[in-house]
Amino acid sequence: MSIVSNTLKRIKPSPTIAVTSKARELRAAGKDVIGLGAGEPDFDTPDNIKEAAIKAINKGDTKYTAVDGTPALKKAIQEKFKRENNLSYDLNQITVGTGGKQVLYNAFMATVNKGDEVIIPAPYWVSYPDIILLAGGKPKIVKCEEKDNFKLTPSKLKKAISKKTKWIILNSPSNPTGSGYTKTEIKNLAEVLKKNKKIYILSDDIYEHITYDNFKFSTIAEINELKGRTLTMNGVSKSYSMTGWRIGYAAGPVEIIKAISKIQSQSTSNPSSISQAAAVEALNGTQDFIPKRANSFKERRDFVVNSLNNIKGITCLKPEGAFYVFPSCKNLLNKKTKLKSDTDFVQKLLEQANVAVVQGSAFGLPGYFRISYATSMENLKKAMDRIKNFCEGLN
Repeated sequence: MSIVSNTLKRIKPSPTIAVTSKARELRAAGKDVIGLGAGEPDFDTPDNIKEAAIKAINKGDTKYTAVDGTPALKKAIQEKFKRENNLSYDLNQITVGTGGKQVLYNAFMATVNKGDEVIIPAPYWVSYPDIILLAGGKPKIVKCEEKDNFKLTPSKLKKAISKKTKWIILNSPSNPTGSGYTKTEIKNLAEVLKKNKKIYILSDDIYEHITYDNFKFSTIAEINELKGRTLTMNGVSKSYSMTGWRIGYAAGPVEIIKAISKIQSQSTSNPSSISQAAAVEALNGTQDFIPKRANSFKERRDFVVNSLNNIKGITCLKPEGAFYVFPSCKNLLNKKTKLKSDTDFVQKLLEQANVAVVQGSAFGLPGYFRISYATSMENLKKAMDRIKNFCEGLN
């Protein structure tokens, strides 16, 4: 009889972490592998943020803090929401966790009962369904089509809603596609949700500041009728290149925020006091580097999209944000290539071309693969050449 719980048997390890680990193993074995699997900016954390952490250490700010965040960080988050999103929250409506993933996990563990349905547009971030399963809920996957830029439409949302629907997750700009919802598109989805007053909305805004081509970021909590049942999640990992600092945060209804704190009090307790001090500086300090880094990502995006669309058998949309593209490999899955699935494509690409990407089926939409272009242009040029040679070899 296995010691492992039945709950754990319902989920799988993160595919993105698995790909990154595999690439690391192959590099350690002497292979020249280019890893395009990790969702992590290659830029360093800005110096002013690092200095704030050093200052906190030297001051002795190395003790326990309040379970769900220091007053200073909550104040900085409160001001950020007001300044950038025109959203007003009291401090007791804000929570801080050890990364955005913990905030999401805590939120669903605190609110989802057995049988509750959570609508998840696909392609989705790999952890959403598994977190819902751990909480005892039922992920209701809604496949979004390439012709709609992989975005959920009001008609598909309306069709997915049932008496058991408790939450819907919206992620914009999206991981894995980089697609962003315009203000009009959010308003159209909101019209459906206004009529279904028992549904809560989880807005994952972690890529808010990484947008291109004058795309204007909007978040659904800006719609007054929905703010009272929206949990808006964000963090410092992507915009401020602070993935290893592990700070995420959210704002929303007091009842949910209290429940999240209760879960956190019996699991990790407070996030690192030093990371919180650094996050205060990130939110309050200069933001000048953010658009500069976004411009660098835009250059990489344009190069990668153009390169992929010049490879026979590959097509790729141009995303509005984040640092991912989600190209189709459907035209290469046939008897001639002997590739039956996107998983076959990804495995052969790694084995034969030493390029690590993630299969689209990991994100709920087979026939595609995800590339993270959060790496150097030098790596991207080599990777695109290898992918081209690999695909041409198949034909």
